[in-house]
Amino acid sequence: MKNTKSINYPQLASLVGLYASVIIGWIAYYNYQPKLLLNFGFVQFTFALFVAQGLIMVITPPIAGKIGDRFRQTSGHRLPVITAGISFAAMVFMAVAFTLMANPGEILKWLLPVLIILWLFSMSIFTSPAISTIELFAPSAKLPTAMAIITLVSGLIYAIEPIIVDLIDYLGAPITFIGGGVAVSVSGYFLRKTSAVVDDKVENVEVPVITQQDESNSEIDFPFVIMLGIAFGIASTVLFNKFPDRFEAVLVSGPDSFNGNQIVSMILAFSAVVSIPIGNVVEKFGANKSSQVGIVGVLIVMFGVLLVDNVVGIIICTFLFSILYTLVSVSTLPLALSKVDFKRKVFGVGLFFAGFEIPNGILEAIMHY
Repeated sequence: MKNTKSINYPQLASLVGLYASVIIGWIAYYNYQPKLLLNFGFVQFTFALFVAQGLIMVITPPIAGKIGDRFRQTSGHRLPVITAGISFAAMVFMAVAFTLMANPGEILKWLLPVLIILWLFSMSIFTSPAISTIELFAPSAKLPTAMAIITLVSGLIYAIEPIIVDLIDYLGAPITFIGGGVAVSVSGYFLRKTSAVVDDKVENVEVPVITQQDESNSEIDFPFVIMLGIAFGIASTVLFNKFPDRFEAVLVSGPDSFNGNQIVSMILAFSAVVSIPIGNVVEKFGANKSSQVGIVGVLIVMFGVLLVDNVVGIIICTFLFSILYTLVSVSTLPLALSKVDFKRKVFGVGLFFAGFEIPNGILEAIMHY
């Protein structure tokens, strides 16, 4: 049965390990995708691929959530959909690797865009159901701390992204994709092993005690869940896609200065460092108030970074953005989970991640039009 008083750290560690492998997989994808399209003569399909990617990333998580909830009711666990997605993703990883090693000819090279689409689908089919297991590993009152641990690890990984990119460039595409397949398989195995002992059947889920600071779990507010994801997605999309150029234009003063991407890495590293203290703050004040303050604040200072021309002003706004962005990342998913009934938890997480992907999908399609 689920421990309703404290965090199950072994299970949470397995989830964090899987999520780390997913993040590294996405870093590898974004690094190699333009190179592969160029080398295989598919540059003209870049826009279509990004449109397809956006649609897959928005549509697939809710579908996977529906399937996950169905398995919870019929077989007592969401693990089958997670296992199937991980197995499929690992298989596609390997297929891409062997396709690249085989140096396919004119006909077989068309396997590559098909494999890319399948990879996108496979990665998105299991990610949101896997992340949804966080509500099995932590009681509602401790969800912000659990999310803070995930934010800590993800922030550190993104902070060292330049090092990861250099490493995968050194290893080459085939070895990188083989390593990605192995990493997803191994981390998925540990998640399945640790999660199997947790009772996930809908009828047996123990309803947590709701404090005055928590939202009622009896509410079902799917539009609100999507909007939470969109708000978090807007902040993340601007951070990764717009801030680097802005920092290059205003803060970078010479060839020996930090470039825009390095400054973003610093923001993410700082976000990782303060995630645990901010998680404690969210537990104290509640996910609802924390999300409201975080979302409004992060949008305001985000525009400050983009519009203020004063260097000191941008530095102050960037510092505030780092704190508020962490507050949003720690508080929004716990609040989203509180807005969904127990029978549709996985679907609710899928809607949250669908909303999260909408801003990025729109911006990337516009940028590559």
